[in-house]
Amino acid sequence: MLPGNILPALLVAENGRVSPIPRWDIAPKFLITDDLPVLSLSGNGGWNYWHHIPISKCTVIGCLHAAGVSPWSNLTYIYAGRNMEIYRNDTCYKEPWLFRQEFSLNPGPGKHFSLESNGITPKADIFLNGHQIATKEFQAGSYGGHTYDITNIANKSNAVVVKVHPTDYTEDLAQSFNDWNQSPVDHSSGIWRDITLKQTGSVSLGPLSITTQLGSSNKPVAKVSLRTLARNLENRTITIQSRADVLRKGFGFKAKEIHIKGGYPLEDRMVNRKDVVTDVDHHSTSVITLPPYASRELKLDLYLSYTASDIWWPRQWGHQPLFRARLNVSVNDTVSDSRKATFGLRRVTSHLNKYKDRVFEVNGVPFQVLGTGYAPDLLLRWNATRFTQIAEYIMDIGLNTIRLEGKMEQPELYEICDRLGIMVLPGWECCDKWEAWSYNHDLPYSSQWSLNDYDTANSSIRHEAAMLQTHPSILGFMVGSDLQPDDKATAIYVEGLKSSHWDTPIISSASKRGYPKQLGPSGMKMDGPYDWVPPSYWYDSEPSGKRLGAAFGFGSELGAGVGTPELGSLLQFLDWSGVNDLWKQPNKTEYHMSPSETFSTRRIYNDALWHRYGPPTSTSDYLLKAQMMDYEATRAQFEAYSAKWDAKRPATGMVYWMLNNAWPSLQWNLFDYYMQPAGSYFGAKTGNRIEHLAYDYFHRAVYLINHSVDRMGPRKIEAELIDLESALKPKHCPASNTFADVPKSTPIFRKCMIYDTRPNTSLKLFEIKQVKKIKDVGLLRLVLIDEHNTVLSRNVYWVSSTIDKLDWKNSDWFYTPVKKYAAFTSLSNLKIANVSVSAKRAESGGRSITVRLENLSRIPAVFIRLDLVAFNHRETVGQYRWNSVVPLKWSDNYVTLWPGEELDLEVAPMEGAIRADMLLVSGRNVNEAEILIF
Repeated sequence: MLPGNILPALLVAENGRVSPIPRWDIAPKFLITDDLPVLSLSGNGGWNYWHHIPISKCTVIGCLHAAGVSPWSNLTYIYAGRNMEIYRNDTCYKEPWLFRQEFSLNPGPGKHFSLESNGITPKADIFLNGHQIATKEFQAGSYGGHTYDITNIANKSNAVVVKVHPTDYTEDLAQSFNDWNQSPVDHSSGIWRDITLKQTGSVSLGPLSITTQLGSSNKPVAKVSLRTLARNLENRTITIQSRADVLRKGFGFKAKEIHIKGGYPLEDRMVNRKDVVTDVDHHSTSVITLPPYASRELKLDLYLSYTASDIWWPRQWGHQPLFRARLNVSVNDTVSDSRKATFGLRRVTSHLNKYKDRVFEVNGVPFQVLGTGYAPDLLLRWNATRFTQIAEYIMDIGLNTIRLEGKMEQPELYEICDRLGIMVLPGWECCDKWEAWSYNHDLPYSSQWSLNDYDTANSSIRHEAAMLQTHPSILGFMVGSDLQPDDKATAIYVEGLKSSHWDTPIISSASKRGYPKQLGPSGMKMDGPYDWVPPSYWYDSEPSGKRLGAAFGFGSELGAGVGTPELGSLLQFLDWSGVNDLWKQPNKTEYHMSPSETFSTRRIYNDALWHRYGPPTSTSDYLLKAQMMDYEATRAQFEAYSAKWDAKRPATGMVYWMLNNAWPSLQWNLFDYYMQPAGSYFGAKTGNRIEHLAYDYFHRAVYLINHSVDRMGPRKIEAELIDLESALKPKHCPASNTFADVPKSTPIFRKCMIYDTRPNTSLKLFEIKQVKKIKDVGLLRLVLIDEHNTVLSRNVYWVSSTIDKLDWKNSDWFYTPVKKYAAFTSLSNLKIANVSVSAKRAESGGRSITVRLENLSRIPAVFIRLDLVAFNHRETVGQYRWNSVVPLKWSDNYVTLWPGEELDLEVAPMEGAIRADMLLVSGRNVNEAEILIF
């Protein structure tokens, strides 16, 4: 409450303006005795028991963290060990919480005001100026956004009270983390998206939808249709003038067209991109009359001439030109309301192939989804800078899609993905009230949908569809996850999407367990794995009917469950005893894993590590072996799906489970909670290079992979297999393909060849049968070089004469057992290699650092790990002496060098990273070293 006659901030002051309530006061309801209508009167807030929150959106715990309330102000403490459980049973988090704020408006004749909810978990009663404007039965569901006309109760000084009820995952259509991680103690209850206020004149507009129809190469003119619902808010007939404008954003480059059969023209890579509006290209106008309180859809069409440089593409295929659309309605030449949105010229389609597997196309070009599952912050805190850094990692790894399972995040996420060219596949979540169907026998409870739940689903899909529809990054929408919705819900979802003029695929579920007739089969499989499987798993794909997650079809969520953080990250949420337990108690239940009993230990993972690499002898030995396990696991999965893109039964796409974690975790990530990339990251990065050579563990074959849509021509392929004691002569491939002059004591296999690559293809080149001749463990290096002698891909495998043999008959939904493990224990007995390392900062004063590695030995240097760090000046007993420099991007890491080989690597700390002091070096047979950076 503000003192005296001081009015709170004026939120909106002109028609068409939308502003969020910028901050909140919150308190548990049981501490506040005032009646809520009285409490929602301006000046009646008081100060006792209220926490003053400086941000516009947050869950209860997120709010308390933002306000610096103990203990939630210290998430390092909360996330360490099992500390969060101390507060699990606090009764205040099982009770409703009140969110209150005061604000000013400037009401008057012809002015209308609305309050818009966009995301309250799980449900709320809303009071404004002494009146209840929404009940918890209506304002229900995490995504149940609504618009409330508050014109008749709006004052100059206003107060709003939102009573947020506690979340029950069995009863509410809310957001849960399911078995991903421990749930937050408040179950994400709160105002997690902005509540906004809007001012209009006598006519208001609904959300703006935009559809585009691209022309032919002979007539490159796009039809751009803008639609919205115009509503007369007054008891009189009104004539309105509407105007639609499309504004082009400038990019500052000239495109070179590359034509692909069946697709739209492509263009050269973008240079000198600018994010400014440069000119108004087209506009359209109309005049209509609205009877009292009537609503009518407005549709204005514009015809936009375009060139190849105007087409929006996924990142790896082109650039991302964006257009800005604006639609205004005026009454008596005064703007009454305005809507605007950004869009791109692109077309997304999909179909089921003859195997009934889902295939996507973007702009007519077959698009293999190489995606991953995204997790929001545990407290649903949104940070655009952090997500942009995550997006940079996504692109650096070479991924092209993220899946959002029931975690649709903030609108800014889609804006960032639009700008960067990352495809997004949103949809509802599994394993709770969202899938409480009569045929769902997986839920441990029975709480089927009520009529009110269907109403909530309707408001949810309509709100999300309106938010998502204009974004070119949207790949489709999944109305089910593990199971398809029932027929009634399906009809609601489809109608809700179509009401927004949805123009991307609608997919019934993420699995093949059933489908509603209205949508047909999903074309996606969800057969696991979710826990560790060997690299050969992905290539052992025949017969496909019995090979579950192997590389065929479309895998909607699958992975080997890896993602072991490095020591510096581990010590931020485990003490030394907990870190040591990772190998001293390998079957221990871990709090920082899934709460599900199935995934709560590292038993399956550790069994494989012990058998394949040998029992660990120390913490550092365990962590290095874990990084090797993680590296080979993610690389093999991405490579297998890429290699099988052109197989008889193609691998049409997959979503790696998962990209990141909501909080510190020991599993399911490509980089850890602290943004430190490790083995799983660099395995995936290697396996996803645009042009690449990959090794098929099961068939012992080499594949040439080309993910681009414009790269073609001759490529030099070099393959070399050596044993662990090899001293190589010669260092490079001879000119011919005959190797009679090669000493028998060096390579086991060597091949050089030239082959013409083709865009968007994969091809089996040759087999390496000599792998069977390896005495123990060998190293295979594959190098791909273009016509300019540029190395496109360098890839080193440790291989054994025997492969991991799978017990397919005893497969479970989350993994397939291994009958016999491959043996890599001799890697632990390697002689120490002498590796020279230097690190030099960019002379231009930039942030990048060049690292030069040179193996001075006559034996290979295996799995060299590089960590850029700064001194931890606040180090205390038991803490790590270094702080990792994050986020950052390495050109490569965890590399293996041939005898005598040199390799230059680049590392670029990203904005916000601390300044590096030292480079830490270690490896399988490389002594630990600290290298000063000059």
